[in-house]
Amino acid sequence: MGNHLVLQTDFGLGDGAVSAMYGVAHMVSDEIIIGDLTHEIPPYDIWAASYRLYQTVKYWPKGTVFVSVVDPGVGSTRRSIVAKTKSGHYIITPDNGSLTHISHYQGIKEIRSIDEVTSRLPHSEESHTFHGRDIYAYNGARLASGEISFEELGSIVGIDSIKVLPLIEAKHNEHILEGSIDVLDIRFGSLWTNIPLAFMKDEKIMHGDQLQVTIYHQGKKVYQNIMKFAKSFADVNIGEPLVYVNSLVNIGVAVNQDSFSKLYHIGTGTDWTIQLRKAPKIIFE
Repeated sequence: MGNHLVLQTDFGLGDGAVSAMYGVAHMVSDEIIIGDLTHEIPPYDIWAASYRLYQTVKYWPKGTVFVSVVDPGVGSTRRSIVAKTKSGHYIITPDNGSLTHISHYQGIKEIRSIDEVTSRLPHSEESHTFHGRDIYAYNGARLASGEISFEELGSIVGIDSIKVLPLIEAKHNEHILEGSIDVLDIRFGSLWTNIPLAFMKDEKIMHGDQLQVTIYHQGKKVYQNIMKFAKSFADVNIGEPLVYVNSLVNIGVAVNQDSFSKLYHIGTGTDWTIQLRKAPKIIFE
């Protein structure tokens, strides 16, 4: 097992919460190398937390311990769990849906339930609202440093017993590619879909082809346009929309040097679906 500990929260960096998690981890062991996935998950947005884990986990060495704390139910009866993924990584998180994407797309080998009474930062028993520090960072550091094993963290729970959020499967039917808009490329406002590049290859859609892109919100059409399937953003003019392949080898939709999301008021999640198809060729007489 490595000694990498990677933290993800919706805490932001405006106060000392993240720093306190770092401090607790270093009190457990000075050997731990701590990294940040992000602390800018929108408040309480479990879906975004789940997606960012899926986006990131597999690019860290095996044995890396991830701590994800987006926890609107802190202090309630929701469980604290640690998952061992099929890729050999560990994720400590509330059982509230934040393992949805990892479970669906990458697979989980085993899950254990952490005892919040016994496995916590010493002398923190009276605090019920900062489990990120007292339970998650503390146990993440113990696991990453080798002070405790995965098996010692708690008793096995059924993988099927964890909470998962609803997902929409990408579909390929009658030359139409359909999926959900799962998340934004935050700084640039591009739309990341769950439509895999493999679907484009099946349709023999090549770079340079024109695509008809239609976006729906709760089944109602809110956007439609023809745009180029581009290899890079530079393949289209500034301000022009494009379809491209994102870093997860899924299909993205963007505007060169602008925010597609802001320009067209497009959101993310299962309410937002997208269809792609080859644009019909226009024949000029």
